[in-house]
Amino acid sequence: MSIVTQPLKIDNPIAAGVDTHAEVNVAAVIDHVGRELGHQSFATTPAGHRALHAWIDSLGTLTVVGIEGTGVYGAGLARHLTAGSVHIVEVDRPDRKSRRLAGKSDPIDAYAAARAALSGRASGTPKSRDGNVEMIRVLRVARSSAIKARAVAITQIKAVIKTAPDALRSELRDLDGATLITRCAGLRCNRGPAPTPSPFAKRSPRPGRLDDVTAATKRTLASLARRVHHLSDDIGELDDDLNQLVAETAPTLVAMFGVGTDVAGQLLITVGDNPDRLHSSAAFAHLCGVAPIPASSGKTNRHRLNRGGDRHANRALYTITMSRLRYDPRTQLYRDRILATGKTNKDAIRILKRAIAREAYQAIKTDLITTNIGT
Repeated sequence: MSIVTQPLKIDNPIAAGVDTHAEVNVAAVIDHVGRELGHQSFATTPAGHRALHAWIDSLGTLTVVGIEGTGVYGAGLARHLTAGSVHIVEVDRPDRKSRRLAGKSDPIDAYAAARAALSGRASGTPKSRDGNVEMIRVLRVARSSAIKARAVAITQIKAVIKTAPDALRSELRDLDGATLITRCAGLRCNRGPAPTPSPFAKRSPRPGRLDDVTAATKRTLASLARRVHHLSDDIGELDDDLNQLVAETAPTLVAMFGVGTDVAGQLLITVGDNPDRLHSSAAFAHLCGVAPIPASSGKTNRHRLNRGGDRHANRALYTITMSRLRYDPRTQLYRDRILATGKTNKDAIRILKRAIAREAYQAIKTDLITTNIGT
């Protein structure tokens, strides 16, 4: 812990801002008119969180704390302050223009976070990260990386086969899917005699040297195929856990047409464990990037695509929209009515995504309120 400036003890209402990092949090405090009272650094440990909280309380009556990065480095501090009944708001990183004008340092960013919280410019409620939705989020992290690793391994298998010796390539080139992976996993390679073990060796001797290129290629394909099998088993186990958690957490959402475990899980993560942080379906639509943005000028009256918000949630709503357009007669009829007014197919998809966001918000709010009451 290192004190950068000598804080001034006052009794007036104060606001604090915190610039979070992996190893240290920099806190800054201002009074109710924005005067700087002091800043200090604290370790990102439970003891550091307690010291930060006590230091801020020693300067006056705390009204609000603005934290930059509550979803990453500031998650632990946010949980600690929330448990202490402190009012917390999420502060976005200052834009580039502001940083060019004011400069860049940890104390500067911390004071900027405090001013944003005090003025009300930052008013977002952080996710609580203490319930089923947080469990779903961390499981999806493991599942996503496993899926990517499996795809990479399959791509590498096919690339190795393309340059394999002719006999091995002829054996495998017409296979695909599970058949190819199973065949590759069963490949055995020829090796020379095992080396004579050293009396001073601390581990068992390695197998003999690979004989030729064919043996090395078989060894590579077998290793990659076994990796695919292992990752597939891991993905299956994660899917079982996610199916159970999502079904228990959001039965109303999952019951919606076109919503499966993956889509429901993403929408739940976007909202968080505390749905009360979103005051309306319009706020949820903005969060998902499906709220129409006015783009009118003169006699032109139109709206354009919203390129902001959570793009993963936007993709989830797009998946629901495409599923309904293909299989749901009611959605198809609604789309036709929109097209009859002179709007384009892209306009119809945007309108449908906004309508689905409204429906999904009500379902999520109902489900999470019920879940929180039950726990």
